Amino acid sequence: MKKIITAVLALTLLQTLQAQKGFKPIFDGKTTTGWHTYGKTTASAGWKVEDGVLHFDPEAAKNGQGGDLVTDVEYENFHLKLEWKVSPNANSGIIFYVNENPQKYANTYETGLEMQVLDNDGHPDGKITKHRAGDLYDLIKSKSEPVKPVGEWNTAEVVCKNGKLSLVLNGVIVVETVLWDDNFKALVAGSKFTAWPAFGTFKKGKIALQDHGNNVWYRNISIKEWNTMETTTGCK
Repeated sequence: MKKIITAVLALTLLQTLQAQKGFKPIFDGKTTTGWHTYGKTTASAGWKVEDGVLHFDPEAAKNGQGGDLVTDVEYENFHLKLEWKVSPNANSGIIFYVNENPQKYANTYETGLEMQVLDNDGHPDGKITKHRAGDLYDLIKSKSEPVKPVGEWNTAEVVCKNGKLSLVLNGVIVVETVLWDDNFKALVAGSKFTAWPAFGTFKKGKIALQDHGNNVWYRNISIKEWNTMETTTGCK
């Protein structure tokens, strides 16, 4: 029996390693190396690393020590994986294709697209269509809502490849669309972002974790990149 259990554990580990092939961590669980606050050179005090978790603490963010946390490098075709959880009534977001040019764009969301992170039941945005957890914020409503209760960890994935976008929440594809075509431009024109001509136009950019003034936690952040012309289907 012990040999059988050992063999099963070994197979499970092998399958896990195979599934993670090509992914690299972009948060080391100990420091904010590889990240900085938007428009700054380092991470502000509001972003704390605690026991392998990246925590935005609004109390520590007072006196100008907040702001969205962004990667040091830009990504074009990528598969991002991470886990998040929120406190009651909290709001945050995973923002991607951010063009960091604070002289032109004061905020990450003026250029980047957002996968919503939210307490659907406690935050006012939960009452707004296209503003709930997993939605492509203000553009596309999730097909379903596999979000877990407040305080529990959710797994989120953002898959962007050659203009094809998939958002995955807890293993379920919740949004699928094509970026930058006429249909996408129409979605933007009908959204709150229509007044910002640069919104959603960049095909390469940084990834941001949003400071929305509430406690939020992120962990196990990893990414896989592809060459521009490689093809893909779904979220492999």
